[in-house]
Amino acid sequence: MKYDVLIKNGRIFDGEGNESFVGDVAVLDGKIVEISKSIPGDAKKIYDAKGLWVTPGFIDFHTHYDAEVEASPGLKESVMHGVTTITMGSCSLSLCIGSPEDLADMFSRVEAIPREQVLPLLQKKKTWNSMKEYADHLNSLPLGPNVSTFLGHSAIRSYSMGLERSLSYGVKPTEQEMLQMEKLLQEAIDCGYLGLSINTLTWDKMDGSRFRSKPLPSTFAKWSEISRLNRIVRREGRIFQGVPNVSTKYNVLLFFKESLGIFRKKLKTTIISLMDPRSNRSIYKLVAFLTRIVNTILKGDVRLQAVPAVFDLYADGVDVVVFEEFGAGTAAIHLADLAERRKLLLDKGYRKWFRRQWTNWFLPRVFHRDFNESKIVECPDQKLVGRSFSELAKERKQHVVETFLDLCAEYGNDIRWYTVIGNDRKGPLKYIVSHPDVLIGFSDAGAHLRGMAHYNFPLRFLKLVRDAELEEKPFLSAEKAVWRVTGEIADWFGLDTGKLKVGAQADIVLLNPNGLNEKVETIQETPMPEFGGMVRLVRRNEEAIRAVLINGKVAVENGTVLPEIGKENGFGRFMAYKEKDYLYNSKKESKRLPASVA
Repeated sequence: MKYDVLIKNGRIFDGEGNESFVGDVAVLDGKIVEISKSIPGDAKKIYDAKGLWVTPGFIDFHTHYDAEVEASPGLKESVMHGVTTITMGSCSLSLCIGSPEDLADMFSRVEAIPREQVLPLLQKKKTWNSMKEYADHLNSLPLGPNVSTFLGHSAIRSYSMGLERSLSYGVKPTEQEMLQMEKLLQEAIDCGYLGLSINTLTWDKMDGSRFRSKPLPSTFAKWSEISRLNRIVRREGRIFQGVPNVSTKYNVLLFFKESLGIFRKKLKTTIISLMDPRSNRSIYKLVAFLTRIVNTILKGDVRLQAVPAVFDLYADGVDVVVFEEFGAGTAAIHLADLAERRKLLLDKGYRKWFRRQWTNWFLPRVFHRDFNESKIVECPDQKLVGRSFSELAKERKQHVVETFLDLCAEYGNDIRWYTVIGNDRKGPLKYIVSHPDVLIGFSDAGAHLRGMAHYNFPLRFLKLVRDAELEEKPFLSAEKAVWRVTGEIADWFGLDTGKLKVGAQADIVLLNPNGLNEKVETIQETPMPEFGGMVRLVRRNEEAIRAVLINGKVAVENGTVLPEIGKENGFGRFMAYKEKDYLYNSKKESKRLPASVA
């Protein structure tokens, strides 16, 4: 056999936006060894890809798989959709350093993964407590996709200051604590981490009982602390990932300022997120316009993350992340005991407070807070299913807030409802996903397991593009669309993947364009044995993905993930930033320390 895998007669997309063509791709020893219009020879595995698209593996650069990768390293829910590389350590959260209890308290509530699953998992699995040990640990796992990671600011801040001090208003890190954070950041960069992630959104809250409902450690940092750490990120040419305070939106200007390249080196900065929210129908154009100015006139390098599909949300009672943006919502979620929560929801004083905040249009908001735009999808009382809270309020002759709180008090988390946060208008969505300062991603894969399902965002994006082409109203070419979820991301993030070229790692997708149909939008539920059988939301379409190769090995066939994924090594691996440069520097044993430490 001349090759391990030979893909014949497929429409080849190189991941760089060049014109596609029909041809063959040959794979040997995990690498692409030949691409041509016709490749003679035999192989252990031959695919007739006639009518299929042959693309690089898709990249998901914003996930919270940090806990799930320990329980189920195959990360099959992403791999089945053609995702061959993921990035963790987002939003200031990472599990690289710290005690299991501290990390579980920071991670669980924010990402809506039960603490009773996360804490025992970390207590059992966590054997590392340094940047290199964590990278080595990830590389030892039988990974499905390649895994890259940011260093989370909340993790190093709590480790350096102690969790209580890191969560205290007005408490700044001492010089020694600051030096410790710098040292950890430099170590992470030397180990190939992508850069630093922070969070300034105060409605991301702590779990557990010790500091429950306090914002994350990163939110307590003064901007001077962030800027000092970013000196290292800037010097090393790495990436600054951040969550602005999306409720007030004003501090996005600080992120813009951090990126500026006037009289200094520009800083790669990626921000969450560009969206067309129902709560503010003009904000996406303003943010996009300001980003253009920063990146052109002011010599910055800012990329806005965007979900290329309708951003919808499912909620169980009041247990929903967007309720954390106002005080009354947080007060209810703070009570983990549902009986205590019920008492609160029935309290007259609380109900006045909730209604006052819910209806106050002068308070900053991301969530539209419109119960007309809601639908009950599950409830013990079947007569309520399919109806909105506003409809029911009219029947009951109540204010809609009273109806909502009555039903949540009566049914607790057994009443499940649905709403759309944004991206529900095709025109603005096409504008967003075509914008030169946008990166297609922000799936939050591995988090919000009961609330969101964006694992297959590349397929939904390609469907959006292909539908427009079929309607003879194209807004992006298929080649440009494939580039946006492969090579563009790889180049900006410094990842050695995302291209179909000779010598590249063979991360390849065989995609059936006729499978990009309505099924890629259809929501369903599936149990997670790795998390005690809890049910998570997914969108699946087995017709779309014919095969996926990771490191030259077949991982998916006919929409089904092969059983060896997550059990055998040799598929994904820990992927360092600009790996070739990193390996060269590692051989030289180059260890750079911050100037303040040296």
